[in-house]
Amino acid sequence: MNMDINAIKFSVRGKHWFEILTQGFQKIETGIHSLLVADGQIDGQMLRVFAVVPDIHNHFPRARKGEVGLLEGWSLAKAVDQLIQLDKGKKDKRAILCIVDVPSQAYGRREELLGIHQALAGAVDSYVRARLAGHPVVSLLVGKSMSGAFLAHGYQANRMLALKDSGVMVHAMGKESAARVTLRTVDELEQLAANIPPMAYDIESYNTLGLLSDMLEVSDADQPTGQDMFNVQQALVHAFINIRQQGTTDLKHRLNAENRNVSKQVRELLREQWS
Repeated sequence: MNMDINAIKFSVRGKHWFEILTQGFQKIETGIHSLLVADGQIDGQMLRVFAVVPDIHNHFPRARKGEVGLLEGWSLAKAVDQLIQLDKGKKDKRAILCIVDVPSQAYGRREELLGIHQALAGAVDSYVRARLAGHPVVSLLVGKSMSGAFLAHGYQANRMLALKDSGVMVHAMGKESAARVTLRTVDELEQLAANIPPMAYDIESYNTLGLLSDMLEVSDADQPTGQDMFNVQQALVHAFINIRQQGTTDLKHRLNAENRNVSKQVRELLREQWS
């Protein structure tokens, strides 16, 4: 099959941030070109960095633009699990940094037949086990953080940081897909999003839900300056130190935002009924 490489549009922001943040790090072989992993340190903080990136030659066509597919899900699970095993029994376990720029999970007939739900669940499980085992996990959202891809890579972090940039978006699905599902136009969805934060795509609205620990100002998210990189690195180090100092492995702090009051009430009612 002939393929016009120039016709495939994808974001390279995640890969770019990975390369900048892991300069001088030791690259770890993952077996696939769409998963980048590296070991190193920032200001004395030992960490392993993960990023899912585009691979136009991916064996699965639906996962060529940076989507998290079958290979990416299982490979993430394997790479994170290897770190857990390597640091098992150690007092100071390496931190994990997830660089997130994922447009979607891989939608396709082969993905469904071969169990993409299990592949992504495997990645989620490994990240959760790493967090519960004492590995400080931080996600840095530098681009799109969409649907099952974000759930599999990034959402299970102790802390989530995001660049304050219009190119950083978080949602369950793309606008066109959401419009089809809700039988609305994209314009109608955007009007609703102006008053309903969970329906919005912009990172500022997402921040009101209490899931982000910090939003980082950068002069250019695609071509960060030296000062941008220094500020981001300092924010990451602060996040890792804060996680270690607090010593908690759960995600209860995400319910502290004003827009999560109803979520807290629902949980309280469920506890009462369960008891």
